[in-house]
Amino acid sequence: MSELTELVASRGDLAHLALFLWASGASGLLVWTLKELAAANRRFNAFVQEIAHLNRLFRQGD
Repeated sequence: MSELTELVASRGDLAHLALFLWASGASGLLVWTLKELAAANRRFNAFVQEIAHLNRLFRQGD
């Protein structure tokens, strides 16, 4: 990676390097956020299923 950085720096394209690093960081954050959102959705779905199961148990006792 240092060779690529040296090549970009020697050509004077530091703005392109900064933009690439920013875009990579933003994309990484988006992927992480979507992964966490999917995990939260799975946990919430499991919670709702457990509540539904409890409701079925309580209805059978009536």
